[in-house]
Amino acid sequence: MTFKNFKRPKWIPMWLSLPFVIFIAFIAMLLFFGENNYMQINEQKKEMDNIKAQIKQQEDSAKYYERKTQELNTDKETLEKLAREQYNMKRTNEDVYITDIP
Repeated sequence: MTFKNFKRPKWIPMWLSLPFVIFIAFIAMLLFFGENNYMQINEQKKEMDNIKAQIKQQEDSAKYYERKTQELNTDKETLEKLAREQYNMKRTNEDVYITDIP
């Protein structure tokens, strides 16, 4: 049987040809198989977005602590308030009573 005598079965559409099938198979292979497939790229994009959100959160946190450090370095009242409230420090001539009452 030669290729010229080959008759197309009725269930195969006329627009379907061997080069078209090979092209579709190649595109499917690129999209779904291999190292750089579509699903892997999509997963990596989600991971990058997540990492960018974490970086943004860390930058905001760093800015907050830089402001707090600057405030403590420049304002003595704030430094004294922090020392009294968080570290229970006192002046030499005063007494401090600590209670658990909120």
